[in-house]
Amino acid sequence: MYEPIRTKSVHTSADDADFPHRSREDALDIQLAGHLAALLAVTDELGLTAMGDRIAEQVARLRAAPPARHAGRSEASPAALHRRAHALAGRALVVAASRADTAVAILAAEAMDAHAAALAAPAAPTAPTALVGAP
Repeated sequence: MYEPIRTKSVHTSADDADFPHRSREDALDIQLAGHLAALLAVTDELGLTAMGDRIAEQVARLRAAPPARHAGRSEASPAALHRRAHALAGRALVVAASRADTAVAILAAEAMDAHAAALAAPAAPTAPTALVGAP
């Protein structure tokens, strides 16, 4: 009653494709290296060289090549940079935990703590303020 299908379906899997496939682990490595490279750029901009060197080591390990270090400066305030770095470290922590990379997970947690502490620290006053009604 029905004629059999003679052509390949467009819904077949691409298992026979001629392009290379990435494993989940490779994809997580790429994603983690990207988050760490972004964190490195913000860390370098903040002038945190010791933490930046540790992050650069991990990026080099994941990419098998040394990362480019941040050379330029943005017009962002230090508080904005610390917030961005905190968020990037959080993303790196999530990916590191999913791929069971303990070294990066510890580094990302330390970075989150450092940036959270920098945000919580009171800003130094720019000029002394006088108390109202003081003699």
